[in-house]
Amino acid sequence: MRPADQLAQFVAEALKEGRSRAEIAAALQQAGWAQNEVTEALNAWADTGFIPPVPRPRPYVSAREAFLYGLMFLALAMTAWNITTLGFELIELWLPDIADSYSRYNVGTVRWSISVLVVFFPLFLVMNTRAQRAAHADPGKRRSAVRKWFGYIALFLAALTLLGDLIAVIYALLSGDLTARFFAKAVLVALTAGLIFLYFSGETREAENAS
Repeated sequence: MRPADQLAQFVAEALKEGRSRAEIAAALQQAGWAQNEVTEALNAWADTGFIPPVPRPRPYVSAREAFLYGLMFLALAMTAWNITTLGFELIELWLPDIADSYSRYNVGTVRWSISVLVVFFPLFLVMNTRAQRAAHADPGKRRSAVRKWFGYIALFLAALTLLGDLIAVIYALLSGDLTARFFAKAVLVALTAGLIFLYFSGETREAENAS
């Protein structure tokens, strides 16, 4: 039996015998269990005084949700990437730099980005809407560990993008290369990553509250 399972079993048996939470915590700490381990084990059971102890809802993992959220994550990534790519090409067109011989408006890239967005953006909207409706109909789905991981990974990547974008702007400013075209691209990246970060901040907050 794993140590975590032994701890959970001990806490359950102690609560069944009518031991107080303070007594259980003191015994476990005396035996060498860490404070966070003791707190987590006790929090797994509702403090209702009911015998046998009532378990609290716990996060769960579903293979079906792993597939759906994985596909939704792919749709989000492709949408964000191609919105940025399309925006870059339009900025190249609207704010040309004559001094930059490598700056060219690529029609093929624009067509490809539009094609990707036509497929993946509606896919993300449909799947995200279905996930939201399912969570409202069954609040237990907000405890999905897959949903929580999806939200935190999206937050992590968005935060990295925002930090990298800020570093690039500061470097260009210090180098004297902060042109209007460069600044417009940086703003586009910041807006895209910022919207994703704000949206999934709310998502992860709801998931934490449901846990």
